[in-house]
Amino acid sequence: MAVPKRRTSHSRQGMRRSHLHIHPKQISYCNRCGIPVLTHRVCSSCGWSNSQAREVVSMEKKEE
Repeated sequence: MAVPKRRTSHSRQGMRRSHLHIHPKQISYCNRCGIPVLTHRVCSSCGWSNSQAREVVSMEKKEE
């Protein structure tokens, strides 16, 4: 069974893990209403999809 001969230093351990950092979320703005929306998602207020450039969910207004 393979066993490390020397202890891995903090510097070498950090260099190995350098690509594991957290990336910030990419936020785009809805082309129709201007509300911030995550990319490749449907706008929650108007149902518009920026990537497909069409209305995906029809938003019906409630009549009371």
